[in-house]
Amino acid sequence: MSDRLAELRDVVPDVSRETLADLIAFEALFQKWSKSINLASPATLDQLWSRHILDSAQLFSLAPGAQRWLDLGSGGGFPGIVLALILKAHDGRHIDLVESNMKKAAFLRTALGQFRAPATVHAQRIEDTASLIKDPDIITARALASLNDLLRLAQPWLAAGATALFQKGRDYRREIDECRDAWTFDLVEHRSAIDQDSVILQISNVQRY
Repeated sequence: MSDRLAELRDVVPDVSRETLADLIAFEALFQKWSKSINLASPATLDQLWSRHILDSAQLFSLAPGAQRWLDLGSGGGFPGIVLALILKAHDGRHIDLVESNMKKAAFLRTALGQFRAPATVHAQRIEDTASLIKDPDIITARALASLNDLLRLAQPWLAAGATALFQKGRDYRREIDECRDAWTFDLVEHRSAIDQDSVILQISNVQRY
């Protein structure tokens, strides 16, 4: 457990042992549910801690003061559940998780209930939640859609001043280039602390041409 605490503190320096315990328990819950529903690629389950949990946790350090978070297409809980468990240690924080797949949404609700994490699951399409979820500071998405589609989906909140933290793989520059004819935005590229071929795109001041 001490090795895992050190690994976690490499990406979230002030994280507590209680949060570590929650994340380890979530890992076990995820593995259990993965036997009956497809929460993540089976090929990655033996690397769940590093490839999914630590990869998700690193987002918190890019916006440690953010009060309200929104995770689009939460799937099996990456990064949404991981962030919820980290936010649990910070009074007044909250994250909304949007996942239209009912089986995955049921898993998310089960996990949040077990850990009493400060989050709400919206089991519906992203396009239908703009009027329900108000004024997030940060929007996250991981392995969900192309950058152009992400900007379209997140546009109602980005236009209101939210900042996006989108996790992308090695083809991210092509996705950025494909957006430039339709969108203008401020961009900061953060190299992933977990996967050197991946980045986190910090996007703000988004406008459609």
